[in-house]
Formats: sequence, C-alpha cells, structure tokens
Amino acid sequence: MSVFKSIKSPFVVAQLGSLGLATLLFSLSFILGRENLFLVLNEDLGWFADQLLGIFTNLAEGWIWIPYLLIVFGWFKKDLIFILLNFLSSTLLTQLPKNYIWPNVNRPIASGIPISKIHTVAGVEVHTYNSFPSGHTATAFTLFFLTVYFFPNKKIFWLGAMYAIVCGYSRVYLGQHFPIDLAGGIIAAILSFQISIWLRNKIKPSSF
Repeated sequence: MSVFKSIKSPFVVAQLGSLGLATLLFSLSFILGRENLFLVLNEDLGWFADQLLGIFTNLAEGWIWIPYLLIVFGWFKKDLIFILLNFLSSTLLTQLPKNYIWPNVNRPIASGIPISKIHTVAGVEVHTYNSFPSGHTATAFTLFFLTVYFFPNKKIFWLGAMYAIVCGYSRVYLGQHFPIDLAGGIIAAILSFQISIWLRNKIKPSSF
C-alpha cells in the first residue's frame, strides 16, 4: 500500500520525512565533522549549477511569503491567520536563536577552512556569522509543509519536497551555511508548523 494511502495527511509524511533528513544531517555532521561534510556538499558543479542554485536560494528569501500569501489566499481566505502564524513562528524560531542565542556561530567562510577550498559564486555576498539555524531553509520547508497541507496530493508533495531540499542545499553550495545549519532550519520549520496548528486550535478550534 502506498504511504500516501496509508497515512491520511500527506503533510504528516512531509514532516516525518523532513525530520528524518534533519536527523541524517545532524548525524553526519557529528560523525564526519561539520567542515568535512560541508566541503563534500560544497563541491563546484559548474556554471549552470551556480546560476540555478542562486535562483533557488532567492526563492527562499523572506519576500517569497508575499506572493505566496497572495496566491494561496485566493483559495483559502479563512486561513490567513494560520499562514501568518507560520510566517511569524518560523521567523522567530530562526532569527532569535541566530541573533541572540548563538550569534557568534561562524559560517564556513569564517570557520578556518582555507578560502581556496570553499566554492562561492560571483555576485553572492557570503556572510560570516549568525549561522545556526538557516533561515532560508526554515522558510523553504515551512512553505513546503503549508502547501502540502493545503493541497494534499502526490504531485504537490514531490514538487514541494524538491523546492525545499534544493533551496536548503543551495545554502551550502553557495558557501553560506554548514549542513548542520540546514538541519536546524528544518527542525525550526517543523516546530513552526506544529506551533501554528496548536495556536490555530486555540484561536479558532471550530475551523480546523
């Protein structure tokens, strides 16, 4: 039996799969070392990858919430508060830790790895600190969860998964984050979605 048939809500599959990915990234980061795993995933894949992953990383910037809200709001007007709760909780769960709990966690470029070993892309500003967790990754996975929640079908699931994973990977490829930062971003997205559901039930239990 297909996993999508055996589990009523595909967004549950999305969250469990994402949790598994985060666990894998955490584990490999500790086993291999965060710098070694970074260098494996940061390998230069050529001009086309530079351009494509530069586009994907931009698709996980904070501004992406505006067109997303405008599009989805047309279908799910009553879910405006729920979408905004996801945006706010995702933002808080990434920005507060990276700016106030772990503000001095360095990014690859400031970690002591020889600059010559780090692949970067021309025109992309590489940051030095506030590395954990990855805000772009949290945004991408939060949007993935929301989209699968609103549109629970297999095609949407795989398109959303590809978007989230590639956006996350782009942060390592562009030299902006360690893989462990991506894991933190994924966990932040999972928590964000669960917190938003809990708050929505408290605010409007009859509409959930």
